[in-house]
Amino acid sequence: MSVESELKFRASPRGLSAMIKGRVPGVRRADWSKQDLVSTYFDTNKRKLKRSDLTLRVRQVDNRFVQTVKSNASGNLTRGEWQAEVDSLKPDIAKAEGTPLDDFNAKNLSRKLKPVFRTSVHRAAQTIRTRRSEIELAIDRGRIWAGSRSQPIAEFELELKSGHPLDLFSWARKFNRKTAELDLRSKAEKGYRLFEDDGERAMHAAPTRLDRELAPNGAFRVVAFATLRHFACNADAVRALDSEAIHQMRVGLRRTRAAISLFNDVLPRTNTAQIKAELKWLTRELAPAREIDVFLKERVHPVAHENVPKRGSRAIEKKFSAQRLAAFNRAGRAVASARFRRLLLDVLEWIETSRASAHDKRLIGPYAAALLDRRIRKARKQGKRLQKLDPTQRHKLRIRIKKIRYAVEFFKSLYAHSDHKELAGLSDRLKRIQSALGSLNDFMAHR
Repeated sequence: MSVESELKFRASPRGLSAMIKGRVPGVRRADWSKQDLVSTYFDTNKRKLKRSDLTLRVRQVDNRFVQTVKSNASGNLTRGEWQAEVDSLKPDIAKAEGTPLDDFNAKNLSRKLKPVFRTSVHRAAQTIRTRRSEIELAIDRGRIWAGSRSQPIAEFELELKSGHPLDLFSWARKFNRKTAELDLRSKAEKGYRLFEDDGERAMHAAPTRLDRELAPNGAFRVVAFATLRHFACNADAVRALDSEAIHQMRVGLRRTRAAISLFNDVLPRTNTAQIKAELKWLTRELAPAREIDVFLKERVHPVAHENVPKRGSRAIEKKFSAQRLAAFNRAGRAVASARFRRLLLDVLEWIETSRASAHDKRLIGPYAAALLDRRIRKARKQGKRLQKLDPTQRHKLRIRIKKIRYAVEFFKSLYAHSDHKELAGLSDRLKRIQSALGSLNDFMAHR
């Protein structure tokens, strides 16, 4: 097995051409090696590999066929990779021994595998060397095909072949200054979305899987990477002014901020305040769009169907629809800004380069149990005084309840399957409390 540590960026065809021609500092025009790569990705009809966070592809390189199994379950930018040469574009499961495919029945899997989508790219690559690291820069231009649907590929990758992750991020910043944007979706993920015709729809949170042997700091990195993906992968749909994507990006931001709060005692002090400030900035830029959207759907639109003067209801709807469009455009501009692009890279670097103290020997299981117990006791204590809380205090209680609910989602995989029903009940009660407090908060905001 090899371990792949890479950063992927989307860029315009024009920007990629400038890199190829050596117009970017540090890139040498004469040092490119070039290849045409055709890759076919396989899975079962029920998408067993996708559901197991695995990808299986066979890539044709000149007259050779290379089979690759990748594991996406690590929860960060590092992925496990297993390669073997095969005889044709058809997978050979016998040559996948020692990979995560061992967990499947080889005979059944081999029989059920079918091509799902394919990619065809022209790759130009060169090696960048620093005093302590070796980094491969690869530029890919081509297309993804899934049945009759296709979409272009225009991206570049920086892969750390050896050395220090800080050098990887240092070089990434040189390429991220203008229009390139960090892309946390693999070609496989884009291919599956194309195959399922998801387009640029809103992306919801994926389940978080934690290993019981992780230290709290390691568990935070898995959780934080998942929440970063949640809000980052909604960027295109937000720029297209999709209301659900704006909601999902806000949820992803809240989950990221909740993770920082929950794991506060194990996080480095360096840069944490800056990261929190930038996450709050983006949350503020999205907030008016979400609030006015809810107001229109829950307050204004129902009035239009009641026994009220139509002229007045149309005037109200027109006024707030204009405000909604202005708020959506504000959200779109924020996500299209250089500040947003810097934020994505800053958050990822902060997650990846944070490390636990050598003296911290705790495991995530006991840590999570104690954290949930402490947070629930505090919320119950404050809840007993609910009648006496003013709107600001009720809002703070709602945020406390929300963080507990997110914590239950983050830590669910640490508990035995027999406990999941109890956890689901707890999550449902938290959601109902949060919803009730949210209605009170919406009432104040709408007023």
